[in-house]
Amino acid sequence: MSRSEIFKDISLQRRSIRAYLPEMVPQEILDEIFDNSLRAPSNCNVQPWLVHVVSGELLEDLRKALPQRFMSGEITFDFPYDGKYEGVYRDRQYASAKAVYDSIGINREEKEKRQKQFMRNFIFFDAPHAAFFFLPEPFGLREAADLGMFSQTVMLNLTAYGLGSCPQTALSFHADFIRERLGIDRSNKLIFGLSFGYPDLDSPVNDCSTGRADLDDIVTFHE
Repeated sequence: MSRSEIFKDISLQRRSIRAYLPEMVPQEILDEIFDNSLRAPSNCNVQPWLVHVVSGELLEDLRKALPQRFMSGEITFDFPYDGKYEGVYRDRQYASAKAVYDSIGINREEKEKRQKQFMRNFIFFDAPHAAFFFLPEPFGLREAADLGMFSQTVMLNLTAYGLGSCPQTALSFHADFIRERLGIDRSNKLIFGLSFGYPDLDSPVNDCSTGRADLDDIVTFHE
């Protein structure tokens, strides 16, 4: 298989995984994945990102605390977010949610079941690991794009090692609490979290495949 075919295969395999096996990823593999990801590009090579990987007892503590904090309204954002989109972007958002709920047989009218599935964000979908991606001050929009390239490189590396991941805006809803528990300085702003581990291939939610726009809708070639 050519290098391009290998990369295409990895790219097409990467998707958001929402159910995991409890098996921990060996530390040496974690080291390789994140070390490989340090080759991600950034403007002027400033590498404006910090990532904190959480496992074990600390992750279990967060798994217990985050749902309670969300339900009690103890929410703090570093960046504004209301989850509302317009036009084609809203259409894609709705289609994505429908694909997830359809995969586990939850109808639109079943509000309680939909809420229960949403709350699984805060228990990391039972993943044995989570990574939190931070943007240090005074960096802003330009450098946030760099962090996005870094996190995508991480996710592709995870896929290449037979692992799954799910990037979650919901894990940024508790920025102050996460910083406090991880001992992170206030100057580091939480962008999002990433649950990851070995996928539970028997879970129907992992059969979910969300659509993508057509090439012509996204890319314009000029000559």
